[in-house]
Order: sequence, then C-alpha cells, then structure tokens
Amino acid sequence: MDKFSFLNAVHAQLIDDMYAQYQKYPDSLEPSWKSFFQGFDFALENYGDDNSDSAAPSSSAPVQYAQQAVTNNAVSEDISKEFKVVSLIEAYRSRGHLFTKTNPVRERRFYFPTLDIENFGLSKEDLNKKFNSATQTGMPGPATLQEIITHLENIYCDSIGVEYMHIQNVEEKKWIMEWVNVNENHPTLSAQEKTEILFKLNQAVAFENYLHTKFVGQKRFSLEGGESLIPALDQLITRSSQLGVDEVVLGMAHRGRLNVLTNVFQKSYKQIFSEFEGKEFEEDVFSGDVKYHLGSSKKITTANGEEVRINLTPNPSHLETVAALVEGICRAKVDNVYKDDYSKVLPIVIHGDGAIAGQGIVYEIAQMMNLEGYKTGGTVHIVVNNQVSFTTNYTDARSSVYCTDIAKVTDSPVMHINADDVEAVVHAIRFAADFRAKFGKDVYIDLLGYRKYGHNEGDEPRFTQPNLYKLISKHQNPREIYKDLLIKENVVSDEVLSKMEKEFKALLDENFDASKEIERNTMDVFMKDDWTDFPLGTKGAVANSNVDTTYDLEKLKELAVKISTLPSDKKFINKITRLFENRVKMVENNSLDWAAGELLAYATLLTEGYNVRLSGEDVERGTFSHRHAVVKTEDTEEEYIPLRQINEQRFDVYNSHLSEYGVLGFDYGYAMAAPKTLTIWEAQFGDFTNGAQIIVDQYLVAAEEKWKIQDGLVMMLPHGSEGQGAEHSSARLERFLTLAANENIIVANITSPANYFHLLRRQMKFGFRKPLVIMTPKSLLRHPKVVSPLEDLATGSFQPILDDPTADPAKVERLVLCTGKLYYDLLAKKEELNDDKVALVRLEQVYPLNFEKITAIFDKYNNKKDLIWAQEEPENMGAWSFILRNFRDTNIQLISPVASGTPAPGSHKMFEKNQTKIINSVFQCNGEPVKRPVTA
Repeated sequence: MDKFSFLNAVHAQLIDDMYAQYQKYPDSLEPSWKSFFQGFDFALENYGDDNSDSAAPSSSAPVQYAQQAVTNNAVSEDISKEFKVVSLIEAYRSRGHLFTKTNPVRERRFYFPTLDIENFGLSKEDLNKKFNSATQTGMPGPATLQEIITHLENIYCDSIGVEYMHIQNVEEKKWIMEWVNVNENHPTLSAQEKTEILFKLNQAVAFENYLHTKFVGQKRFSLEGGESLIPALDQLITRSSQLGVDEVVLGMAHRGRLNVLTNVFQKSYKQIFSEFEGKEFEEDVFSGDVKYHLGSSKKITTANGEEVRINLTPNPSHLETVAALVEGICRAKVDNVYKDDYSKVLPIVIHGDGAIAGQGIVYEIAQMMNLEGYKTGGTVHIVVNNQVSFTTNYTDARSSVYCTDIAKVTDSPVMHINADDVEAVVHAIRFAADFRAKFGKDVYIDLLGYRKYGHNEGDEPRFTQPNLYKLISKHQNPREIYKDLLIKENVVSDEVLSKMEKEFKALLDENFDASKEIERNTMDVFMKDDWTDFPLGTKGAVANSNVDTTYDLEKLKELAVKISTLPSDKKFINKITRLFENRVKMVENNSLDWAAGELLAYATLLTEGYNVRLSGEDVERGTFSHRHAVVKTEDTEEEYIPLRQINEQRFDVYNSHLSEYGVLGFDYGYAMAAPKTLTIWEAQFGDFTNGAQIIVDQYLVAAEEKWKIQDGLVMMLPHGSEGQGAEHSSARLERFLTLAANENIIVANITSPANYFHLLRRQMKFGFRKPLVIMTPKSLLRHPKVVSPLEDLATGSFQPILDDPTADPAKVERLVLCTGKLYYDLLAKKEELNDDKVALVRLEQVYPLNFEKITAIFDKYNNKKDLIWAQEEPENMGAWSFILRNFRDTNIQLISPVASGTPAPGSHKMFEKNQTKIINSVFQCNGEPVKRPVTA
C-alpha cells in the first residue's frame, strides 16, 4: 500500500497531530512523512489561490488535502508530483553520498535502490516540467526536474559525498544544507589560491619521490596516493586561524608523518635526511624513537598573516592511542592558557581507514565530545583512507558501510572526498573548519585515496591486492592531475611549473648534502615553551630527593576546618552532614584519616598557586565513599565543591565515562601540557588499569627516553588483598616494577595519611615531572590505626621507607620488609604475640629505592638472622621479583602465597586461609624454619 492509499484509511486526527509536530519539530518525523508535509506546504503556497474547489485547503486540513491529492483533477496530479520531487530531493540528501565519484582508482560498490527518478514515481516525461520544490535545494525559483537533478548531482554526487541527515539538531542540519547549496558544493578559488595549493601539493609529491630515490627500501610509510593531505592541513590551519584559532594540536599515526613534519611543521629537510642515516642522538641517556614517531612544536605564520602555534604529538605504533592525548593536551590548553575559550585551540586527528573502524579507543574518545570534563570544542577528524588496512581489504576490516560511521554516534557530519580532486579536498576542509567553529562539534573528513606501495616500502602489496595494484601502477599522482587541470584553465604555465619543481628539487639536494655533516641527531622537545621552567630530572633526583613539603601548622588547621565545613544555608542528606562534622572533629582531635590527608594535600597546593585535576570513574564521591570532593544538596542536587572555596586556582574533579584506555590517555595528555597542574587519574579498582595498559607501556614509562617528554600524571590504583576476589585485589604492582628503569616513574604503596600528603605535595614541588603510580588502599581508608596528627603533615616530609617505631634493634632477629596494607595485618599479629624479635619495615616508595636509607636500616638491625620480604600477592606477582633483583646479595627470603594465575582466590575462606598462613609464617607460628623462598 503506497502512502496516498494509506492516507484514506488512516485516522484523520493522527495526520493532524503529525502535521502539528512537523510545524514545530520537522526533523522529529520519519523522513517520508516529513517529505509529505513539505509537499503540502509547497502546494498550499503555490496552488492555494488558483482554484478554490481543487486547491489545497487551509493549513489546518492536511488530511483533506491528502485525500484530494489522490482523487482530484490535474491540479492534484501536479501536487502529487511535487511530493515525489520533494522525496527525490530528500533521497539525494540522505543517500546521495552512496552514488558519488569519490573513489579515484576503482568503481564504488553498488547500492540499491538507486536515485533513478522511476524509483520515485517520476518519468522522463517529467524532466522538462517545472517544480516549485526546486527552491528547497537553494535554487532561486521553480526549475525543471532535469535542472533540479543536475543541481543535486553537483551538490551530492560529485567528488564530495555529504552525510548529515542523521543529525538530530535542526539548526546544524539547516546550516549544513545551506552551506553545501552555495555554488553547488564546489569551491570558488582565485588563481593565487590555486597556485598555492599546487605548490603544497608539489612539496608533498616531490618530497616522497626524493625519499624513494635516496633511501631505497627504507621504511618511511609514504603518503603517496594521499598527498592532498598536505594542502588540506595547510588550508585547515589557515582557515581556522581566520576563525579565531591560536593553537593547533595534531595527532596522527606514521603514514605520511614525515611529509607532515617537513611540509606543515617546517622541520628541516636535512634533519629528516640525517635521521634516515640512523645516527645516534646527542644525549646518550635517550634511546630515541624511529623518525616517523617523533613529534614537533612550531610557531608558523599562515598565508593570511596569522601566527599560529602548531603541535604534532609524538605517537607509538598503537595507531589511535595518540588521539586521546591530543584531546587531553587541548583541554589543558583551554583550561590553563585560553581561559576556557574552546575556540582558541583546534584538535586535529588523522586516522587510517582500518584504525578508525577497528580500534575501540576511537569510540571511547568520540563519547568525550560533549562531556563536561573532557570536551575540547570539537575535533576535526581526517581519515587518510587507503582502502586497505595493512594487507586487509576494507570488506574484511569493518561491517559498516564507511570507516567513518562512528560519526553517527555523536551526530557529526561526514564528507567523503576523492583525494585526487584537491580542490574538492580544500573545499571539504573549509567546511570542517567552519562547522567546528560554528557548533563546537566533531566533524569527519574521509579522504579517499590509495596507497602506492605496501604497508611499508619493502612490502609487496600485490600478494594480497593484485587487481587493485594493477590500477594503482597506472594511476597519475594528484599533483600531475591538478597540474594538467590548471594548465587547461590557464592558471599556470609549463614554465612556472618547471621552475617550481626545479627550485624544490634544488632545495632538497642542498639539505641532503648538509645532512651528511651532522654527526649526531638532535631530539626536539615537544611543547618546549610549556616546559621552560622544568629541566629534566638528573639521575638520583627522585631516589635521593629532599624536597620541602612542609606547611604552616595554623594555616593547615584553618584549611582543614574550611574544607570540612558545609554551608549552613544548604540542605544535605544526614549522612553527608555527619561525615563533614566528623571531619571537623578529626581536626579538633588532631587525628586525620586518609581522605583528610589527601584533601589537605590538594588544598595546600591550591594556596601555593598550583591547579588540581582529578578524573576517573566515581572520583567525585570516591569508589569507597571516602573522598566526597563533590557533595549535592538533598532537594535540588546542587553541587557543592569545598576545595573550590579556597581561592581562584582551578580545582576540577570529574566523574569519567566508563573508560580506562581513553580517559587515562586523555589525562596523560593533559599532564603533558600542564606541568603546574596536579593531574590525577584514579581507577575504580586498580585492576582496571589493565584496560589502559597501552598508555602505560607506550607513554607513561617510555616517553621520556623516547621523546624527552616529561609528564607528572598521578595514577591512583586501589590495591590490596581483602577477600574481594581476583578482579578487585591487585593493581598489578609487578607490571609497573618490571617497566621501571632510569627513574622513569615513581611507584609507591603508602600506609599513612601524612606520608600520602607529602607524596602528593612532593609531586608538584619537584623541579621536574615524573609519572607517579600509587597503590592506594581500600580497607585502610577507615582503619583506626591509619591516622596522622596535623603536626606530621605540617612539619614532616615524605618518607620512602618507614622503620618499625617500636622495635629494639638489640632484640630483633628477623627483619621483615613489606609494603602497603599487609603491614597492618602483620602489626596486629605482632601486638597480639607481643613479639619483640620481629621488626616490620615498610617500603613506602617501592621505586626508585632509596638505598642509602635502606642500608642504614639494615645496619641498624645488625643482630638479625633473617631478612624477609613478605607480600600478600602470589609469589609470581607483587614486588618479589623486583626485590630479589635489587637485594640478590642479601640472602633475602620470601613469604607469600604460592604462585598463581590469578591475583587472589574467589573464595573468601580461601583468602583468609592464605592470609593467615602468610602472617603465621612471618612470626614462625607454624614452628617451621624459614627457607629461601618460603611460600605459604
């Protein structure tokens, strides 16, 4: 049954209701109903006064109109045709992108139904008839069907395919519709602009050709087949700077990176050529990285004279990881440099077609777009679409129609462009800049090209795509295509082109010769201007640090009371009121718990001019309801944040979406651009850092050696065996210790609020930045012994190792080293037994170890017979391997559960049994002598 037959049977009130809805919210209707009512409006406007008997009725009678459209005379037939033309227009808007000329080397897939007019109840006899609905497409007045189709083909089915009808926001959709209607979605470029585009395209092509001839067989992950990316980036930066952008942060994988570094970021050609020679770096301490992973920061002046700061973020081979850092860096710039003005910083992420479709972090980052704690004012995503992912055909790489279908999650527009049509590329890029500036949302550019060689220049692509590469081998590069076009248009001459090419070739030759004189390569510091006050830490700077973290006692008390006092004019639930009252009592009783120590660390740093950012799942309340950095009123759920009442410094605390990988990457990027902000990511449980391991491996522990990058990110990872099963016990201390070397990170497992206070303060008081990984407690948050007096916070300092305060060295026969929560379990047993032969010493900073203090403690207990490392993690986990490696000459012995494939048993009774064995073994309650190693 077609729509018009159906109208005779449908309830009249329903149509009237739908029409009323259409008048207020047209995009809320199903597209075919929307088209019907658009036709009704056209008929009302154009036929209403001609014939009172057969004309469209008043605007309140779409039902009668619909019935007349089915049964009446020729006028109704015309109206019916208008409906069908409107449906055709809607189809071009919705599905025109499926029928474009966007693939430069092969035919597109076939989609059905097509846009043939017969599929819309129209025929060839209608082609010369005029229709009022032409005005809907941006045409000035009525036009023939043939003219309408030609107009629509030019807008939607040429070198650019536009996807935007999935967007729900009416204003955005209307804006896009009007934007693409201008000049039929084709660029209007001056001769000078065209020459400039050709110049950038020539740089891109000639540079790749030069590398191919000079460094035969070396990996460079060339841009060939997608060289129009270079004029695209040039235009995007130029256009965005005109729209108010002062700084750009770009993230991309390795393909085309060298081209971007030289021809966009103006890295010297001789430096690139020297890196191809594989020379060592000037600083021996840096291992460096492959040339197509390096970053860059530069101030450039655009063609229009605007000065823009541009940053290319260093990246690992985990392709989409860098995108999270880009967003974090941009947010740090917005917060700390540009005073919350999102229009000043532009994030650009360049994807591969396989990566954007295949890697889950893309979704995690996409969902940040509108989140209060993670938004960056919109990102321009550019996909360098090779149509293959490594050796994988696109049909094996995704289930979606397009690799960019992630855009539909955030109602973001997409433009698919033939990368050989460089003017279309420039036009689409300008759209991206305009849309992002107008709406502060993500926009996607799908640059459809090809890859001239294999995944790298030594790979044989014909093994897996023989037919495709037959086509590619005969295909002209984008420069030659554009050059021929401009010659035909008399924009440039052969002489001008020849001169352009010769001059650039001479420049490359000059730089190539100069590169031979470079003895060692240098490592450019990423965002150097942001780090001028923070020289790299020297060897031993952490292990032997003596940083002043004291704070005036009276001021500390005042702060403690201030952040623990709720406003009297707001009503909070009783539990919150009592909790804050108890915090004030803690100050009065001079006995602060874990949460108080943490919050006071933040408060004191704020008074000293530092900012604080805390993000992660449940961080506002705290997973274990201990922090309550944000509280809400009972009646209106108004938020109250005590730490924002101190001064004008930023204290930001954000509950994240359910993501570890993306959010940790974001916060690592934030800390990378904000050395004066204490930036913290907290896992809901420490185990969940598993999901972000790539960030840890590729950035957290390696960035300083690879790229000279400092980063002060703090990772808080709840850790400790407490009978909660395998998934909620271990933050995998062993992994961080395995990755620790050259003081690349700090790993701590703290047991007192005062030491926690000083550790967090020390993180900002250092004259350099290092990532800090803290195994934070769970049960200790409310343990009666885990308290500290205010004096320890005010006048103390961070203690990397805590001696046994009750031990008499003359009596101690067994020196037990441990870390974290196990100490309190052992202490309870020691007090129960009144055992004076055992000393319990805590390693608070597990890495780097302070051997001077450790040696002093060993010497102090010179009567010891046994040196024990005790841990509640299984033998193959925890710190044991690290301890054994560092204390191999001390005859140290182990007490722990037996090796296991899981961090803890699922049975609570088994947990208690294991824990009891460990404790009894430490105190030899089982009567067995200690052996090496001993496992409970």
